[in-house]
Amino acid sequence: MRKLFLLRPGVVYLNHGSFGACPRPVFERYQAWQRELEAEPVEFLGRRFAELMRDARGALAAFVGAGPDDLVFVPNATTGLNAVARSLRLGPGDEVLATDHEYGALDRTWTFVCEKRAARYVRRPLPLPIRSAEEIIDAVWSGVTGRTRVLFLSHVTSTTAIILPVKELIRRARERGILTVIDGAHAPGQIPLDVAALGADFYAGNCHKWMNAPKGSAFLYARAGAQPLLEPLVVSWGWRSDRPGPSRFVDEHEWQGTRDIAAYLTVPAAIEFMAEHDWPEVQRACHDLAAAARDRINAITGLAPLTPAAGSWFGQMATVALPPCDHEALQRRLFAEFGIEVPTFAWNGGSYLRVSIQAYNDEADVDALAAALSHLLRRLSKNG
Repeated sequence: MRKLFLLRPGVVYLNHGSFGACPRPVFERYQAWQRELEAEPVEFLGRRFAELMRDARGALAAFVGAGPDDLVFVPNATTGLNAVARSLRLGPGDEVLATDHEYGALDRTWTFVCEKRAARYVRRPLPLPIRSAEEIIDAVWSGVTGRTRVLFLSHVTSTTAIILPVKELIRRARERGILTVIDGAHAPGQIPLDVAALGADFYAGNCHKWMNAPKGSAFLYARAGAQPLLEPLVVSWGWRSDRPGPSRFVDEHEWQGTRDIAAYLTVPAAIEFMAEHDWPEVQRACHDLAAAARDRINAITGLAPLTPAAGSWFGQMATVALPPCDHEALQRRLFAEFGIEVPTFAWNGGSYLRVSIQAYNDEADVDALAAALSHLLRRLSKNG
């Protein structure tokens, strides 16, 4: 399927998880929406806006398992989660509980908000390698105290690419009256998703990663009973609107100032693209290749995998530990010398590499990565 994407020839692209890659037919639809906007901006934004957004929102809601008036479009998951974090009425001594596997930008968001409110952001460490879902649940839940007001978790962790058992933790939190906020940046399009069935109060997901939509398309879901807790990040015409709209939640977060909504309107085309290409089978094949890549790299390094081989611990991304090395030099040389785009990073005192497999990847890409790592790790090892 490489020919269906706009990726530069000659690059072994194993980093779909960072910014995604948009298929050619989806991108063409995106540009068509932009041209339509520019052809008659007043008609497009002034008279057609509500209907266009409603139709796009409906297609997305059906795909992720939500009511069409229970989600709104946002530019990215971080923006949606900022809207939640800044809205919640945390007080002095209140606690937001998370893990040490959360996305760094959201660690900063919650730290910022908690410092403003004299609250505490508590990050519980998860044991690695992971052995069972019960182990994760116990590690997280042991951090709950009488002060815990919010449970914040990644559905699929960004750094370690682990699918966390969020449903059980959401259930426990609901019983304790703890609000649940889920960072689903990497879930839509990579793993099966039914946000209403998960039961979270708030869930933000990206469409421009694994759903293959254009950059700047994401959503924020809010359970109907939790919607009154939210305030808009941008106060504009949707606030206290007197026009007939689907809900205050949709009005306040959707009806803002002038902006290009083409990326949002293209989400249905991305969903159609996945349906046309049997995406469940693509996901399965990509998972198998990601598992093979993980095994091959672990064989090169001699290090243990982060999760068991059996079970649904990861989807199309897999993170592997690296021996002590200059990980920044490794990433630079992988690209400069071998044309391989893959992220390496330092985390919790170790060095790691995260490989993403999308429909355009094949075994030759994994072969190239394995050969390059065999060559470079010996030269960049801090023990060698």
